[in-house]
Amino acid sequence: MKTENLSISTDDKISFFISLSTMLAAGITIIDAIDSLLEDAKGNQKKILSTLKEDLSAGKRIYTCFSKFPGVFDNVTVSIIKAAEEAGTLDATLKQIKENIQREAEFFDKVKSALMYPIFIVVIFLLVFFMILIFVIPRISQVFLSLRVELPLPTKLLIYFSDLITKQTIPFLIWFGGFVFLFILLFLTQKKRLLQFVYSIPGISHLIIQIDLVRFTRSMAMLYSSGITITSALELCQGVVMSKKVSTMVNQAKIIIFSGKKLSDSLKINKKIIPNIMIKIIEAGERSGTLDGSLREVSNFLDYQVSRTLKTLTSLIEPIMLVAVGGLVGGMMLSIVAPIYSLIGQVGAP
Repeated sequence: MKTENLSISTDDKISFFISLSTMLAAGITIIDAIDSLLEDAKGNQKKILSTLKEDLSAGKRIYTCFSKFPGVFDNVTVSIIKAAEEAGTLDATLKQIKENIQREAEFFDKVKSALMYPIFIVVIFLLVFFMILIFVIPRISQVFLSLRVELPLPTKLLIYFSDLITKQTIPFLIWFGGFVFLFILLFLTQKKRLLQFVYSIPGISHLIIQIDLVRFTRSMAMLYSSGITITSALELCQGVVMSKKVSTMVNQAKIIIFSGKKLSDSLKINKKIIPNIMIKIIEAGERSGTLDGSLREVSNFLDYQVSRTLKTLTSLIEPIMLVAVGGLVGGMMLSIVAPIYSLIGQVGAP
């Protein structure tokens, strides 16, 4: 069975970590705990738990068993579990992982909710556009063609696309299906490049950097508090971030720390993308020996900043989208009405 492609929902993942940590804290062995979870498990969850039980029964380490499911347990989670297993603090660490997954889920829910409105508006516009092309334009075009009047370019384009959809439906569907297929193929084969292009768009790039810094500081706090060395933690966090700029910053930080300097020193080099408050809090944490706590404070602060940025963007996007969609729909209606007024003018002329 291929375990690399298996995945479960965020709710199932949170439930798994809560149940497992509670049973381990109560003194139940991990094999018995997983056996208990198997009773109500279904689908992928059952496959994952069955494999975990088999591997653990064979004497394999817990983190090794978890690493077989990269779609469920990422490298950061596996490394934390490995450190906790060696330190004998697995039950407490599992609760910490659960809290981290919960925060991540809440964080991305904010991002998704901010994107819902513009997506909804675009979908509504496309529906209205296709309804006009399919039901309105064919009737109007018959009148225009029978009167043999010179039509403006926007009206000609609307009639052309309407004819393409209504009179050449099968070729249009083949062409449209081919376009969608090529787009999906391009996305799957060039996903990284396409995403990097999207992340580099002005406005979006700043938000992506903010999101990356939240994920970076949150993951660093978890890894560092688990006893993982700062250089190893940085290496793992490089796979968490999305922006190329932040990934380069993390790599630079790793090299600078290898040379004997502090994390705050490496962050000072990237003041263009790192907020001053983040550098100051981390610097204070290094001096007091509470770097993990400082990283958590930074993560919470940046989370608040991202929420505020998303609210600002949403409040700006709403009127812009309404004006843009209103303009496009108005333009289409004007393309239909303008030739009619032209005809009325010709009829009334002496």
